[in-house]
Amino acid sequence: MYAYFAKSETALGDYLTLQNRKSSLKAKEREVINLVTSQINGCRYCQSAHTVLGKMNGFTAEQVVEIRKGTASFDSKLDVLVKFTASVVENRGRATEESKKAFFAAGYDEANMIDVVIVAGDKIISNYLHNLAAFEIDFPVAEII
Repeated sequence: MYAYFAKSETALGDYLTLQNRKSSLKAKEREVINLVTSQINGCRYCQSAHTVLGKMNGFTAEQVVEIRKGTASFDSKLDVLVKFTASVVENRGRATEESKKAFFAAGYDEANMIDVVIVAGDKIISNYLHNLAAFEIDFPVAEII
């Protein structure tokens, strides 16, 4: 992925700056957003990469699959995040009122909402690039669900 970004003079640096920014979200929450967004966008590269990264951040293989399928029954707050992220991505930023209310009721705030959009936006960039270029997946390939 990074080698492909490097084909542009500034893209890799710009992308790494976006990826490495401070966030109000924990690493596990960011992985939830990455997994959900990559699943919705059908990006096999990012599904594979974030399956590995999700496990490195404490999710089991079963939990990663469940998140990709659209739920997180093992954690009620993460379940709300899964559903909110899916609503944001599927509706191009026009999340349902129900998902927004549940997001805020779960203890997330507006800073968290902004960070969900930034993390999803970051992932959409890499999803789209892989979907356009179809470069080789250099991670263990995630199962198709």
